[in-house]
Amino acid sequence: MHKKTSKPLIIGLTGGYGTGKSTVAAMLRRSGAIVLDADKMARSTLKKGSHCYKGIIASFGRDILKASGGIDRGILAGKAFKSRGSVKKLTGIIHPIVIRDIKKSIKKISASKRAPIIVIDAPLLIEAGLQKEVDYIIVVKASRAKQMRRIAKKTGLSKNEIMRRIKMQIPLAKKIRLADIVIDNNGKMDKTKKTFKAILSGIKKKRR
Repeated sequence: MHKKTSKPLIIGLTGGYGTGKSTVAAMLRRSGAIVLDADKMARSTLKKGSHCYKGIIASFGRDILKASGGIDRGILAGKAFKSRGSVKKLTGIIHPIVIRDIKKSIKKISASKRAPIIVIDAPLLIEAGLQKEVDYIIVVKASRAKQMRRIAKKTGLSKNEIMRRIKMQIPLAKKIRLADIVIDNNGKMDKTKKTFKAILSGIKKKRR
């Protein structure tokens, strides 16, 4: 996975649902990296009137719309996560646009030489094939119990719904096998920060 590339260094950051990937993304951002948030980009594709907006309505029906005409992401997620086929249908609409925008952003940032590190923060990094664009894959892991507690606290979803969503992603164990670096986020924040600093220092030394 280690490519001999010119700067900036491109890191793919991923993990399982609720493993704490966003925490590590924030650490990378504070360290000076430019973080491309794939989830945020995906949300922007749902804008009323966009190509994705029209495709999603055609695939999932008009009952996913709010009174204002915008897409209700909660209702859409409820429909999409009913089956692997539905998830595939949704990602088939959104992923091509997000991948295109990520590639454009990398090209623009690289040309401007604004940052030594670009991070692709994407829960579905591997599912979308974005691992081909990076120099290193960092996977953030946590126990299933930790995932369940974090997701329940953040979203209020039921245990069954959380499990359904976790199972729709590539298993965390498989992501770990594909990783260059694994960050264990089971412990306290101080431990995660210490691990992160050591990893980032090691990566930078290898690039010199």
